This record gives sequence, C-alpha cells and structure tokens, in this order.
Amino acid sequence: MSLEAFFSKDAVWGTEVEKQTRLRIQLSVYAYAYEMADVSLISDSKFDQMCLDVKPEIETGNKKLDKFFKTQFDSSTGMWIRSHPELNNIIELYKKYYSKPS
Repeated sequence: MSLEAFFSKDAVWGTEVEKQTRLRIQLSVYAYAYEMADVSLISDSKFDQMCLDVKPEIETGNKKLDKFFKTQFDSSTGMWIRSHPELNNIIELYKKYYSKPS
C-alpha cells in the first residue's frame, strides 16, 4: 500500500491495531498542521470525532508511541502534538504530503 492510500480518507482496511496506528498518524499530522503550521487540513468537528476514535489501550507495537498516547494524548485538544516523541517524523509527513512548495 502506498503512503497516499494510507492517508486516503476513504481507506477501510486492516486490523484494529492497523486502524489505530493509521488514526494516530493521521491525527498527529493534522494536529501538527493546525497547532504548529497554522493550517487546517480538516474541520474541527472531524478532528474531534477522530480523536474520540483513539483507543489508547490498544497497543500498536511501538512502545514509545503507545505510552505517549496513553499518557499525553488528550482528545479535547491538539496541543499534545507539542510533546509528540516522533515529531520530526510527523513534520516530514506533513511536508511531503500537505505543504505547498515555496
């Protein structure tokens, strides 16, 4: 599967672990865009709904990020992105798929 398909809003695939992994990555990119790049990629209501779909109790196999989503993630805000342990990766995804060339 391509990364473009991974970010497709219409993807309906995978196990619960795969769905949670995808959701957490998407939310992280959306939160970065809104909180740090001053860009809204999705509506606030869609972001809020997606946040409510996060199930921190589901372990994805990435201990560092699983711990982060259990202890730092807050479904009522996107401010948690500021302490994301892999923020550099989120920034790269944002730049590759969402930012406009200068």
